[in-house]
Amino acid sequence: MTWKQMFTSSVGKKLVMGLTGIFLISFLVVHAGINACIFADLDVFNPDDNGSMFNRAAHFMGSTVVIRIMEVGLFAGIILHILQGYLLELQNRRSRGVGYAKPMGNEGSKWYSRSMGLLGTLILLFLILHLSHFWVPARFTHEGLDPVVYNGVVMHDMFGLMKITFSELWVVIAYVLGCFSLFWHLMHGFLSAFRTLGLSNKRYVLLLNSIGVGYSVIISLLFAAMPVAMYLKWVE
Repeated sequence: MTWKQMFTSSVGKKLVMGLTGIFLISFLVVHAGINACIFADLDVFNPDDNGSMFNRAAHFMGSTVVIRIMEVGLFAGIILHILQGYLLELQNRRSRGVGYAKPMGNEGSKWYSRSMGLLGTLILLFLILHLSHFWVPARFTHEGLDPVVYNGVVMHDMFGLMKITFSELWVVIAYVLGCFSLFWHLMHGFLSAFRTLGLSNKRYVLLLNSIGVGYSVIISLLFAAMPVAMYLKWVE
């Protein structure tokens, strides 16, 4: 397969979607792990943490050269995944032509597998909101970010910015809805990505499907728990 076919043929588009999907699945594990550091502030762990663990982790991710270089690759992967996803959606709509005389519904496929375009669009809107709340201030404007010092190292108080951001109910609701969309997107995308790469053995498919369901639930709940915990002041 040539490079041109990778981005123009149906098989090539699906392969790119699978590879970028697995890359983004791996990224979500790292991102959820960093976010989970806010829960170090809970009484059962260290009520005097005051966001220290999260701020240190965020500072490491934002100041390490290798991580910053990988960030460029991450955005390239996100953009490529979005573009190829929309191109595949358009291609599928055109190839369907006349629909079934009788809609098959969930007998043919799950509703979320037929709604990947819509779910992807909702996640894109959520991503834009998320970047405007945290990535843009951290990298460019520094708006709403106070300096904090740990062991003589000055860094941004991202924990404080999170508390301010998630003090607004509409923002919390938007994030939870975004996580809900992410859950259904992952429910189809996790298994689909691996099957695209050739893992079609029935035994492995069943295993991957189980892992995919568990992954989708845990990742989505972790992301949703962050704004809820902040808003309800479980973490402060």
